[in-house]
Order: sequence, then C-alpha cells, then structure tokens
Amino acid sequence: MSDETQQWQWRAIADLYHGFTTGFILTLVSRRDTDSAARMMFRTFRRQHEDLFLPALEKLGISGLPDAVKAAQYHYLSNKIGGVKVEYMYESNLKAWVRFPPPRWIYDGNAMCGVPTEVSRGVLRGWYAQNGVSLGNPRLGFVCTSQGTDAQHGLSGYFYEYDHDLTEEQRLIFSPGEEPPAFDPVAAPWVDTNSWPEGRLLKAHRNYSMNYTRTILSESAALFGPAEAGYLGRVTGQLIGMQYFDRIKDAFGVEETSPKGFAAFLAAVGASQDDKSEIIEDRNGIIVRQHGWRLMRGHKNIPLSAFEAWNGLWEGALSAHNRFLVLETLRRMDYGDDYFEWRIRERQPSDRKSVV
Repeated sequence: MSDETQQWQWRAIADLYHGFTTGFILTLVSRRDTDSAARMMFRTFRRQHEDLFLPALEKLGISGLPDAVKAAQYHYLSNKIGGVKVEYMYESNLKAWVRFPPPRWIYDGNAMCGVPTEVSRGVLRGWYAQNGVSLGNPRLGFVCTSQGTDAQHGLSGYFYEYDHDLTEEQRLIFSPGEEPPAFDPVAAPWVDTNSWPEGRLLKAHRNYSMNYTRTILSESAALFGPAEAGYLGRVTGQLIGMQYFDRIKDAFGVEETSPKGFAAFLAAVGASQDDKSEIIEDRNGIIVRQHGWRLMRGHKNIPLSAFEAWNGLWEGALSAHNRFLVLETLRRMDYGDDYFEWRIRERQPSDRKSVV
C-alpha cells in the first residue's frame, strides 16, 4: 500500500468516527432529551480531559508556559491536529483566547440546527472548567464569550488567571458580547516538526476522531446502562454507516457489491485502524477475522454495549453496500474470544420472516 493510499484511508476513518460522534449527540437529543445529551457531553469531555490533557502538554512542547497560555495553546494545537478549524490569540501571560469559528467540527454541517445550547455548555463544563483543577491552579478559569449554538460567531472565550481562588461555579462563566482579538495565523504556535513529522500528524488526526467515539462507547453505558446505550449506539452506528459508506468506500478500494467486496472493505477498515485482519472463504460465505480492537485499547471493563454500537457501523455500511447481504457476528473479543469474526453471505428467505 502506498503512503498516499494509507493517508487517504486514515482520513476516511477519521471522517467515519467524526460522523458517529456528531450522530450520537443528535440521537440523544431526538430519541431521549436535551438533558441526556448535555450530561453525556459533560461526561465525554471530562473523561477525555482526564485521559488526555496532562500527558499531551509535554508531547506538544508547551508544559513550561504560564497556565492560561498553556491551556489555550493546548486547545489550539490539539484541535488543529485533529482537523478542527480553530484560532488562538495571546493577550498576556494571564489571559489567552481560543475561538472555534464556523463551521463547527463537532456539530458537522446542518447538525448544528439540532444541537441545543445546553449540550455545548456540557462540553465547556466537562473540559474547559477543569483545566485549572488539573493544573493545580485554583485561580484559572474560562470565560465563554460566544457560542455557535446561540447563532453567534462560533465558540470563543479566554482562559484567565484571577488574583483569587475560584469556586466551582466561577471556573466557567459566560460573558456574551466580549469580542476576541483578530486571529494572526503567523503568530500562532505550532508543534516541532522534527517531533511531529507528517505521518505522525496524519495518524493523530485519525486518532482524534476515534478517541471521541471510544469515550462515548464507555461513558454512555455508565450513564444510561448497557441496554439503553447499546440501543442508542447501534442505531447511531447503523445510520452513520449507511450514510457515510458511499463517501469512504473508494478509499478502501470497494469495486463490487458481492460478499467478497464487503469483506475486503471490512478487512481494509480494520487494517487502517491498526488491527490485523484476514479473509477466509467457506461454503456459507466470506469470513473476516479481526485480531485486536485498537478503538478500545487501554479501556478496562468494556461494556458489551460498546461492541453493539460499533458493530452498527458495519451493519449500516453493509445495507448501503448491498441490502441483500447479511452480516453475522460469529466471535467477539468482548466475550473473551481471541478475535472478532464476521460472516458475510447472501440473504436467504428464512432470514426475514413476515409477521402477521
């Protein structure tokens, strides 16, 4: 495989998991309620913060900066690497801005119209209000000055170090109307290209989207229970899989609508996520085995609902690939098997029995 093809596939994987993240928010708003979506985003971003924030400061080369500047530069660099449109503006060692201009990455396209402001506030409470706590600086807070979900000019605000310790309620405040300074791309920071060559940046871009999905799969089970999380995640996966298949299939060389064609797609998707996959033909169809689950690597006590949701992506993709095929799950690593195993075969009349 050429480097160009691999990079194309990484971008396709990032696009797919990006779609799942946005789709899950909309699923919660439409099939549950606004409060469920807001609580889910709080838990997702708090978990992401706890897992990623402090370890990334050293990797990004910003650990020695003043806390307000460090926090703002983290959000600028990590999101820019992830493919997010973002701006950073330094004002002083005690005050530094970030702005996410339209179009917002997380509320992709017209999905913005279906996301209540409370959901965006859950994101801010989960991560931005926690930066000072994680840095051991009780004087550091975040002031949100604009939100795209309020039909303002995107999400903007600044990290500010006060001259007194903050209460929990003061770590995040809202000040609509304050205008951020103009963004100067030339003055904006960037990572050391020796430590961050193009290949690492592209892989980090893929991982950015995968990390959100991984966290959602874990936190949704904790918040809603595994049965409800499995339902919500699976229907999201099915919808996103069928909607996104056509836009990502070329990256994986899909040329035919046979079982063998989808097996090649599924194996290529696995490989692009760093999971070794193999294809085996048997008399009942085509078998795909995936060794490893890169998406959930490092997570302990993975709920069974995580697989149900994740597998929904491939069920949805198959329905777009060829609605007359069936995807059967034969083995599951979350059940203790050594690998995942699926069979792709032609649908038989007995697979769909009419209900009277």
